[in-house]
Amino acid sequence: MNYAELSALLEPLGQEALRTAVELAPREEDYLRHFQALSRRDAPELARAALEVAIQRGKAAVKFPFADRLYFTREALEQASPWEVAIYRAGRFRGFERLLDLGCSAGGDTLALAGVAPATGLDLDPLRLAMGRLNAQALELGERARFVQADLRQPLPFRKLEGAALFFDPARRSAGRRLRSVQSYQPPLDILRTWLVDYPALGVKISPGVDLAQVEAYEAEVEFISLHGELKEAALWFGPLKTARHRATLLPGGQSLVDGGAGPLPTSQPRAYIYEPDPAVLRAGLVAELGEQIGAVQLDPDIAYLTGDRRVQTPFARLWAVEGWLPFNVKKLRTYLRQRGVGQVTVKKRGSPLQPDELLRLLRLQGDEQRVVFLTHLRGEPIAVVAYPNR
Repeated sequence: MNYAELSALLEPLGQEALRTAVELAPREEDYLRHFQALSRRDAPELARAALEVAIQRGKAAVKFPFADRLYFTREALEQASPWEVAIYRAGRFRGFERLLDLGCSAGGDTLALAGVAPATGLDLDPLRLAMGRLNAQALELGERARFVQADLRQPLPFRKLEGAALFFDPARRSAGRRLRSVQSYQPPLDILRTWLVDYPALGVKISPGVDLAQVEAYEAEVEFISLHGELKEAALWFGPLKTARHRATLLPGGQSLVDGGAGPLPTSQPRAYIYEPDPAVLRAGLVAELGEQIGAVQLDPDIAYLTGDRRVQTPFARLWAVEGWLPFNVKKLRTYLRQRGVGQVTVKKRGSPLQPDELLRLLRLQGDEQRVVFLTHLRGEPIAVVAYPNR
């Protein structure tokens, strides 16, 4: 879609075409069939634009509770944060008088920031800016959300704004491929050093898979955010927004775990319970902090599974009751499980080269009982821990 096609979509005929497209509940795999149907009554370019917006609205429903009113291109939607994440992150800017969303795309974060303070989104792409304005109108944000075309590689088109903070969302894809280096982002991450002079309060969205060595030189808090147990995003927080060195945040609850200088945990053979830390805790390097908090130790200094004698409920880890464990050997593990009538196994692994599907094929189990099998290490030696399926 281009700017002219979006403009045509906003006309009465375009809105009717969009309503028709939405009623089809289209998916990308059915694009050609739906396009042919829509083209019988509308111009091809109008049918194409209507179908693209309708498809993206359907996909956006998993990210936005009001997706049926929004406008996105495929690329803009892929880059957009889930609404729960955007709202949480915007909350860290409370107390500032004005917010600038640098690299705003179609405005997903700008909408969330506008709930905290008047927000201005900046982007170079006129199509995405137009979509951002439409999205702000859909939420009736009025003057709380504005959009300005700007090349972020040039000086910001504002004089220094007192009481303002910045949020920066660089492009992390090029030609559909993920950019692995923060200096390959568009614009490169180092550009933020020029903004920090006038705006020390700065938040940056980065890839959750970022190599931490690439951001060590920045005086920033590194936060990893998971949503419903799935790692979603990472962020850097500068100046007054920095409140720790490393942080793991779990949504939708909003619980946070921060680094407290915990030393290495002791190691032990499996105890009564085994804990699997949330992926945000793992990426933030806070396994030792979690272990100290719940009174657990590690099976192996290089493996992130924790074990303890007491059942301690924590939002930062899933836990299972341990039934038994043994040095890893397929034949002995098969015998152990068959003796207990186990026919259904969920395999989890850390430090094992064996794939879950391969292990299940080798075990050849039958029975009604269920277990969880952890393939891991105990002080460097491979073991299998058998646990009950329920927490």
